[in-house]
Amino acid sequence: MHSLKFLSFLIAMMLFNFSWAEEIGSVSTKFKMLGANDKIVIEAFDDPQIPGATCYLSRAKTGGISGTVGVAEDTSDASIACRQIGPISLPEKVKNGDEDGKEVFKKNTSLLFKTLQVVRFYDPKRNVLVYLTYSDRIIEGSPKNSISIIPVTPWH
Repeated sequence: MHSLKFLSFLIAMMLFNFSWAEEIGSVSTKFKMLGANDKIVIEAFDDPQIPGATCYLSRAKTGGISGTVGVAEDTSDASIACRQIGPISLPEKVKNGDEDGKEVFKKNTSLLFKTLQVVRFYDPKRNVLVYLTYSDRIIEGSPKNSISIIPVTPWH
């Protein structure tokens, strides 16, 4: 009975992905005889609290049999580029720094313990949104990271 509950929990964790990204495309980086190839995936997501702000994320995705069935652990390699794609009106909580470090995107990169995250900061002196992507794990994270900024300008 307990093993059935644990198995149900594992399946739910695999299906419950924090991602709100749309896949734009991918390229293979390593051929695998069995299962999918290792690849780099490009995804786009909109900042859920700031309409007009979109980020593009490229990340490594492990293939093979374990990657195909969803139990492989992806590497911590990722890059981000964010752009203003429409008018931006900053909420007061963002302007005053209350939401600095707020998670705007999260994706599981292993079965249970590793995630790729994007957090947002606001630099009022320069009037820019700063997006940081990094990977973390329950026990030990990775220092690999990437940032991108969006200068908040009037939209024409």
